[in-house]
Amino acid sequence: MTGHETTDVLVVGAGIGGLAAALAAAREGRDVLVATKSTRPEGASSWWAQGGIAVARDDPAQFRRDIVAASDGTAEPDAVETLVDNANEAVSDVLVDTLDVSFDGDADPSDGPGGTPAATGAGLTGDGDGGFDFGREAAHSEDRILHVGAATGKHVHVPFLNHLDDRDRVEIRTDAAALELIRHEGRVHGAVVESDGEREPVYAGATVLATGGIGDLFPRSTNPAGATGDGIAMAALAGADVTDMEYVQYHPTAYAADDDEDGFLVSEAVRGEGAVLRNGDGERFMPGYHEDAELAPRDVVSRAVAAERRATGEVLLDVSPLDFADEFPGLAEKCADRGVDPTDGIPVAPAEHFLCGGVAVDDRGRTSLDGLYAVGECARTGLHGANRLASTSLLEGLVWGLRAGADASRDDGDDVERVAPPELSDRDPALPDDFARQKFRRLRRVMDECVGIERDPAELRRALGVLRRLKGEVDSYVRTRTSRSLYELRNATVTGLLVTRHALANDESIGTHYRLDEGEATDPRPTADD
Repeated sequence: MTGHETTDVLVVGAGIGGLAAALAAAREGRDVLVATKSTRPEGASSWWAQGGIAVARDDPAQFRRDIVAASDGTAEPDAVETLVDNANEAVSDVLVDTLDVSFDGDADPSDGPGGTPAATGAGLTGDGDGGFDFGREAAHSEDRILHVGAATGKHVHVPFLNHLDDRDRVEIRTDAAALELIRHEGRVHGAVVESDGEREPVYAGATVLATGGIGDLFPRSTNPAGATGDGIAMAALAGADVTDMEYVQYHPTAYAADDDEDGFLVSEAVRGEGAVLRNGDGERFMPGYHEDAELAPRDVVSRAVAAERRATGEVLLDVSPLDFADEFPGLAEKCADRGVDPTDGIPVAPAEHFLCGGVAVDDRGRTSLDGLYAVGECARTGLHGANRLASTSLLEGLVWGLRAGADASRDDGDDVERVAPPELSDRDPALPDDFARQKFRRLRRVMDECVGIERDPAELRRALGVLRRLKGEVDSYVRTRTSRSLYELRNATVTGLLVTRHALANDESIGTHYRLDEGEATDPRPTADD
């Protein structure tokens, strides 16, 4: 290692949760280093978020009820209160006042909706006449989603990065991967960070994990490349509590790409505007699965789409009820790039989308280890329970990021104890360039076959055996070699083991975790009598 560095707050990851934590710490006058292994800006999950960001508007009680209902009654009340009580103010303060995000329908981004000063947190109401144009998505009982077309994440993430670039005391270091947490006697003191081919310990008064999701564990995902569960694995290996890992949410309408194509998410907002799902026989099938049809909770729609694809060969999203090209020009362009005519229907399939579990945290993002926080998708706040309500992920990252950053500012990096960093060895020759890629194929195959939308106990046990053997192999290499790809593989393997173990331990089908009885066939399609 080349030396060491010190900061007040180290943020690992640069999605909306990490950036919100950095903003809050900077507002408290703290020095902040944001280390992200991604490039700017496309490497963060927040940039890819199409749907939008939900707010409470003037009916927080109904928002709370919708979150709990979507979670199958498993969302923790205190977490729901934290989100809903802070939703309007956080969005108004940061996204409207500070970043000037011009959401659809906003006549004057310098003001809050309807002309109300945004910083008060009030005024997040409106019917499109002088205010925001609120949308509706699956399992929401009213229009409360703020959008910027079908690319909300990009329009939030880019100005957020630009704003922090212009702030004193904040450094955003890209292509910088945290490899190990620095820990001693139950406290985290920072992390070993690799940047520009060099590794050095970064000591911090507080460390905030904001590393995003686990999409790289699955062959089809809406996450960007590099979503290998890094924060979850590092926290778990350091001894932090990790909870609810079996709750992996699938998005029902990802473009059904061929093996040589890149997929993309077809936003839930498209169904919110009236698009319907049809199977290979041309039948609209969702009313037979749920009374809310296409706007049923995501876990229901995902299993239905999977069942219809098995039975009829394909599922198409019929966008003929809306003016697709005008309302969703970005998605229309993606279809055109792949030679898909949306008027013929968009072929869709479920894809891994969001992890509802993760590193267990409280209402300020504090983990079970002193000095360590987690926010965004890598954190388990209890808000989502077994299933996430659409368009609450950006909001959760924003609310918990602000709270974690403010709380983390209590500890001064100048007073950090200089504990010894973990030893990372390079005594053996480097592995072949495609070593990690080949192991990832094995990991994804077993996760897809055994730990997907429907889970058979025997298949979960098979996956556990495969993943244990894979982890043993990887651990033996990590002991004598250090490379980013190898550590990502280690993190993905640890995370896959956690998902599988939690899925095997939970014998109740609920939300995104759907258990089949031992040897049972996949869930049947509804009959005419159902």
